[in-house]
Amino acid sequence: MLTFVQLLRYTRGNTTLTDSTKAKPLDVNALFAQFDPRTGAVDGASHVVRHLSDLHGCFADTQAYDDALTQSDPVVYRVATLEPAGGDGQLHYGVGTLMPGRVGAEYYLTKGHLHAWRPAAELYLGLQGEGMLLLEDEATGATRAVPLVAHSAVYVPGHTAHRTINTGAVPLTYIGVYPAAAGHDL
Repeated sequence: MLTFVQLLRYTRGNTTLTDSTKAKPLDVNALFAQFDPRTGAVDGASHVVRHLSDLHGCFADTQAYDDALTQSDPVVYRVATLEPAGGDGQLHYGVGTLMPGRVGAEYYLTKGHLHAWRPAAELYLGLQGEGMLLLEDEATGATRAVPLVAHSAVYVPGHTAHRTINTGAVPLTYIGVYPAAAGHDL
């Protein structure tokens, strides 16, 4: 619990709070982030940018993929990742932006992944656009497509491979929230 004095210090411009139940200071700058829900831009976040050339093996129509690459190598998606704290019980999150487009008859998609810590679930929150999450149960191989649209939430259970697909005409922007220990395996 924060003391009154600690709160007063914070309101006077100190951006580091100390919780009296822990020895470690709470950095307000790590606890708060602003992002643009249209573009997914987040100041201070680490960013991953994937071009079409980074998605070799992700599209079923390999000829259409090769043909598309001879034309250009566009950005297909970007993810800004925020890792405010590590350890048991902590959360990380990413703000993703998946561009509209197709390779042959297939919509643009992310590489997809399983979590290195397989029991880790993830929650996706749609901010803008139209798309879906393609989910595959690791044990059975059963797949299902779940809509991901603005103002929606999709729960991805543990032991589930997942990738995002943009089926719309504008960028699909979303937030993914997952345990700090989740990691990515694919």
